[in-house]
Amino acid sequence: MLLIFLSTILLIPVFMGLGNIVNRFSGEPFQGISGHIFPGILGISIFWAVLSFFISLNIYVEILTVIYGLFCFFRNKLYLTFFLLSKKETLLICFITSIILFCGSFYPYILDHFGYYVPTVKWLTEFGLVKGIANLDLTLGQMSVWHIFQAGFYNFSDPYLRMNTILLVIYTLYIVEYKSWSQLCFVPVLLLFSQSPSPDLPVIIFSLIILNEILKNNRNIGFLFTFSVFVFAIKPTMIWLPLLSFLYSVFIDKSRFTALIPGFLLVLLFFMKNIWTFGYPVFPIAIVDLNASWKPSPEILKNSSQFAIQKTYDMQYSYQEIREFSLFDYIKNWLFLEGIKSKINILFIMSLIGFVIFSYIKRNRIVNLICISIVVKSILILLFSAQYRFFIDVFFVIFFVVSADYFTRKKSIAVFSLLSIIFIACIMLPDFLRIYLPSFRPGNFMGKFELNQLYRPSVYQYKTYTPYQLGNLKFNVSKKYPYNFDTELPAISESYIFDDIKAGIFPQLIDPQKVEKGFIWKKLDPEEEKAGHHIINSIKDSYKQN
Repeated sequence: MLLIFLSTILLIPVFMGLGNIVNRFSGEPFQGISGHIFPGILGISIFWAVLSFFISLNIYVEILTVIYGLFCFFRNKLYLTFFLLSKKETLLICFITSIILFCGSFYPYILDHFGYYVPTVKWLTEFGLVKGIANLDLTLGQMSVWHIFQAGFYNFSDPYLRMNTILLVIYTLYIVEYKSWSQLCFVPVLLLFSQSPSPDLPVIIFSLIILNEILKNNRNIGFLFTFSVFVFAIKPTMIWLPLLSFLYSVFIDKSRFTALIPGFLLVLLFFMKNIWTFGYPVFPIAIVDLNASWKPSPEILKNSSQFAIQKTYDMQYSYQEIREFSLFDYIKNWLFLEGIKSKINILFIMSLIGFVIFSYIKRNRIVNLICISIVVKSILILLFSAQYRFFIDVFFVIFFVVSADYFTRKKSIAVFSLLSIIFIACIMLPDFLRIYLPSFRPGNFMGKFELNQLYRPSVYQYKTYTPYQLGNLKFNVSKKYPYNFDTELPAISESYIFDDIKAGIFPQLIDPQKVEKGFIWKKLDPEEEKAGHHIINSIKDSYKQN
């Protein structure tokens, strides 16, 4: 907890200092502390995304960034903006921050933390963006811009990957500065994502901020659209946000096309990043085939697509069963899954219908544009993979738009306090969740409170792995554990090893001497297939050993 606090007071000035430089080109999007921080996050992320094509985001990159950010912070006397906060505002920020830091110090429990987030950050820190890395582990092909941002500060500023906790503190500053009190009610819910570098938290926070600025008729279209594209680059399921910003610029602000150019350039960078790591412009969809030599095997992409369809139904049906569904079965079985996800799906549809009706009654042009954007995004999600984690942001948007004028400062603080108590009770007593909410799977992985976390956030360590070689690739596999969050690189998840060998293929180094040159896949010859099955047997046998 203490170390997260120290990271916070180090990095906020860095973001502000570099954000001041971005503002010289884009114009200050809004006043105060937040008006420097968010442009700083945007500028650092874009610069590092470009840089990571050529070098790793190592400690030298981080040191130079931190020093220059601090230099700009003090040279431009940006610390004076903190004195604009009143005593009451400062006390409220300190109260909320203490809760955020405490909750952020618990063990990570989101499974993607171990199989996707941490491995991605480690690859970026050690090698940068690696061509065709999706061939090694398809999940790594995403390389979210948020993880690029996280990786650059992983060396010493944020070694415990609690940037989401820091972002929640920054979000609190924005809420108090701009008195957007209804957003304070979201903070206890977002504490669920504070222990891991999950991209879900930043896209929800950034989308709510952009939404608030649009509702306030902010006319800095260049920044709003570029920042919206940045959110899309973090998580493409946020496609509704750049769509909204574009519609706002055309129908409300009637701005010039030139204001949108930086955003379109960022879209181009997003496509280039995906082509470099995945072989196609948008992960994980194999469309717009550019015949990149490093694109994944069609068989692996087919397996991924089938798995995504099964995930839509919470793995409660086989792929063959889903294929035999009638249209009525598709809808009925999705709405009435076993467990909590059924309730989330029903609530989603009801909320969407309710918001359409609200938008029609409200007859406000901006609200109508928000509704159109959300409906378009929802249709795309329902068509491709209707997993609740892809539309969870819709709940936040609808609640914010409908209730923005209802919550006063006192009401918001009361709701925040009550929900925070409930959340703290849940993470302090995870057995309660396991017993009374068994379908909430992350509850099964929550670690208990430890006194040490008041100083240092709790993290898992598992440095047990087995080295293997197949073809020209030497790789490591975590022993008796399915993920590779703490395994020396290059590492492959055992599930992808099984899928590859079953498909008769395996990743290989483009340059046998240099991992950073990237990966392709190749068909295994009979001898290599035999060696591959030996590796599979070895992995399975390790689970039988004491």
